[in-house]
Amino acid sequence: MPLSRLNEQQYTAATAPYGRNLIIASAGTGKTSTIVGRIGHLLSLNIKPEEIMLLTFTNKAAQEMVERVAAYFGREIASKIDAGTFHAISYRWLKRKEGKVVLKQPRELKTLFRSVYEKRTFSHIDCATSAYGANYLYDVYSFYQNTELSTHFEEWISVRQDEHAVYAAIYADIVDEFEMLKKEYGFVNFNDLLLRMRELALENDLGYKEILIDEYQDTNALQGTLIDAMKPPSLFCVGDYDQSIYAFNGADISIIGSFETHYPDARIYTLNKNYRSTVPILSLANTVIAYNERIYPKALEVTREHAAHSPRLLIYDELFEQYHGIAQMIADSATPREEIAVIFRNNASADGIEASLRELGIACRRRGGIGFFDSKEVKALLDIYTLLVNESDMMAFIHLFDYAKGVGSAIAKELFVALQKLGHGSFLRGLYTPDPSISNPFEKRRLNHQLGLFDDFAELGSAGRFAKLGMDPNFMGNPILQHAKLTKDSAVYLHDLFTLFRQLRDIKEPKAAVQKIALSNLYGHVIEHLSHRRAMTENGAVDERAKTESQERIRRKCTVLFELSRPYKEHERFLNAMVLGSQDLTQGEGVHLLSIHASKGLEYQEVYVIDLMDGRFPNRKLMSRSGSIEEERRLFYVSVTRAKDRLFLSYAKYDKIKKTNFVPSQFVFEAGLIPKDETYAALVAKGAVEEI
Repeated sequence: MPLSRLNEQQYTAATAPYGRNLIIASAGTGKTSTIVGRIGHLLSLNIKPEEIMLLTFTNKAAQEMVERVAAYFGREIASKIDAGTFHAISYRWLKRKEGKVVLKQPRELKTLFRSVYEKRTFSHIDCATSAYGANYLYDVYSFYQNTELSTHFEEWISVRQDEHAVYAAIYADIVDEFEMLKKEYGFVNFNDLLLRMRELALENDLGYKEILIDEYQDTNALQGTLIDAMKPPSLFCVGDYDQSIYAFNGADISIIGSFETHYPDARIYTLNKNYRSTVPILSLANTVIAYNERIYPKALEVTREHAAHSPRLLIYDELFEQYHGIAQMIADSATPREEIAVIFRNNASADGIEASLRELGIACRRRGGIGFFDSKEVKALLDIYTLLVNESDMMAFIHLFDYAKGVGSAIAKELFVALQKLGHGSFLRGLYTPDPSISNPFEKRRLNHQLGLFDDFAELGSAGRFAKLGMDPNFMGNPILQHAKLTKDSAVYLHDLFTLFRQLRDIKEPKAAVQKIALSNLYGHVIEHLSHRRAMTENGAVDERAKTESQERIRRKCTVLFELSRPYKEHERFLNAMVLGSQDLTQGEGVHLLSIHASKGLEYQEVYVIDLMDGRFPNRKLMSRSGSIEEERRLFYVSVTRAKDRLFLSYAKYDKIKKTNFVPSQFVFEAGLIPKDETYAALVAKGAVEEI
């Protein structure tokens, strides 16, 4: 029984009475064991496993907890627990209730959003403030969906950013058309999953006796209303306000802070016995986080009693001297490579340390920044695959045309709609057997000056201009080639799309499809485009050696994707696995290079927290957007509490490339690693630091 291994605090929490329970689980205090113990307690009370919902921040965390339950109660029982992220559980429910759910990733929906945005012009508006770009407006709208529960988007953005009030009607119209197109094509994004799940929960009793929520401090307003809509008889929420670091993504620390107000009958339990770190490391963490306002009183207690190393501050004269110096320290360290982590606040920091480690032949794996599934080459291959599974996916089509010369998002959308018209709803039929009675598949856009729409009629050109390109005769007669803005390059691109999908029609196995796509002329355009751009020098020339190396790296990623496809026998299952599970897959071995957000929940014997310079960490730029010094301090707390035995903090005084001088981060002063001198006084004087 998992309860037998818990300490007194954990046991008291795990066996709490039915009702509203909040467990404040400080860093390294065994929250996972407590959650597993709670599930064991519920099962011992004869609550059925299918009456238990476990909400976690990652699917990987849910899987690990279910595996631990299975070790005590068997896999058959553990597998019946409804466990996963808010999005994963919502996706499963909607699939059961509605059948097919076409889930799209944010970057794919940005492509659709951009195609709507590009039909607008803001030039007729006399305003000193520039309008938001398409991608940023999409992010603003996503943030709105996660944080605002009642106000209309137009009103919300007018109040939140009053200098953009002049654009609010256009922004709202773009959003409205975007939502209409999503509905028309049956697309669902991650926010939609929660919104539709909330509607489902309000109308139905989902049958759960208790809902357990991990990382409760990172829930946002939308998730909070979903929890309320599910109306569980009992809640078991586990979190730590000192580790709330997702405000940029809509996380609302006031949700955990107001638990007792929201639930008047709530019980609060605290886990403060740390099993991870040594006394000096925890002392430093407690000293700095104490500068933040206390929501619930607590203090970490150390259970490890052996002799410990004090945290060390490493000071370097120059930025890259810091990276090289830390790489050399890692090379000389006796700690196993897989037990070493370098934690960074900014991606640029990771680039420098990764290059220095590679130079010394030290293997490393990187999480945070651009991962495997975020790389453009992997996205492009999966976009092609998406069209194989769902030919109605306009976004995948538009995004794929990012690699066609002379075709922007708006034109790509026109081509897709025209092909659907030629095929009476089927893009592929329009590509291969267009209706001969439709001579002009292109339509005139509507004009509305007030909403920023402009008139841009797609005139017809002659398909005969492409006669000498040697394209398939069956394709040459397609009216799609009459689009006046098609160039020879984009016509060839369309023809290569035509050729590839003709070859893919009879392929049944995912691995064969991945291989066919990777070797196709169409994907060859992607390889050429990306490798050319990545090999460009500052003067505009192309480094051919760098281009060849870039192409080899792209092909290696195709090989990785091919290996991932091997276990799957169905196209849709493989694609869904890539969409839902990509964030939990990692590559590489050796030293861990981690963004602070990626390091959450992990622990290592030896940790380096780098680039502790004012402006970089705390990151003043991000603070000015949606953060705060309190959140930056929580990020610092999370980073240092990843260390079990040895902790190194480092900063540099100068960047020779940007010719920039640095001053130490205020957290270095707050930790007592250097005295509060004139530099600290200057930070206080300009308001960068609030003196306590």
